[in-house]
Amino acid sequence: MAKVAIVTGGTRGIGEGICLALKEQGRTVVANYAGNDDKARAFTDRTGIPAYRWDVGDHAATMEGCKRIEAEIGPIDIVVNNAGVTRDGVLHKMSWEDWDDVIRINLGGCFNMAKATFPGMRDRGWGRVVNIGSVNGQAGQYGQVNYAAAKSGIHGFTKALAQEGAKFGVTVNAIAPGYIDTDMVAAVPQPVLDKIIARIPIGRLGHASEIARGVSFFTADDATFVTGSTMSINGGQHMY
Repeated sequence: MAKVAIVTGGTRGIGEGICLALKEQGRTVVANYAGNDDKARAFTDRTGIPAYRWDVGDHAATMEGCKRIEAEIGPIDIVVNNAGVTRDGVLHKMSWEDWDDVIRINLGGCFNMAKATFPGMRDRGWGRVVNIGSVNGQAGQYGQVNYAAAKSGIHGFTKALAQEGAKFGVTVNAIAPGYIDTDMVAAVPQPVLDKIIARIPIGRLGHASEIARGVSFFTADDATFVTGSTMSINGGQHMY
């Protein structure tokens, strides 16, 4: 029986690319989304992948959403924590709500999804968790103290949870994407985006399929000796 995989923020951009890669890998894939019903329906019509709506930053909603998926589709053995938002601004102009939204959704969503699914993975002796961090969580970024903090937290969360899951057959890894040609990056003003691309040695934005390829590696059945790792996929923008 195919293992069930859920991708949060899975109906567009990087999330959609990951969903398609996991489906090609032979998984039974489910997408989560936060609020755009029209785009979610279009995604399901296009891919055949069901989409379930809830805010991953809401603990109770996440617990209930995962229970519903397990009842309707099957036990969740693969989780890709991809959902994220930006509320950019320099610190002296950033509101508490801008800070809280980003931490609650981007980092809190990883905790909520783990609470909902990790115990079952431990009990069954197999699981894969992949958390989507960011180059800006590794290197920092002007005007993103909230986003950089949340994404940096994801990298630490990954290493700690990997230690908890290792003896139970559950691997936990992260991917730190650079700038990818998604709607989120398209919202960046063109002069700013041009400067960003100029700092990428490869000389272009990345593609969602390139992030998805990393997820396929981490979630493979035989990827049992890789855990607590962060894979940087950023075109050479940040190396360490």
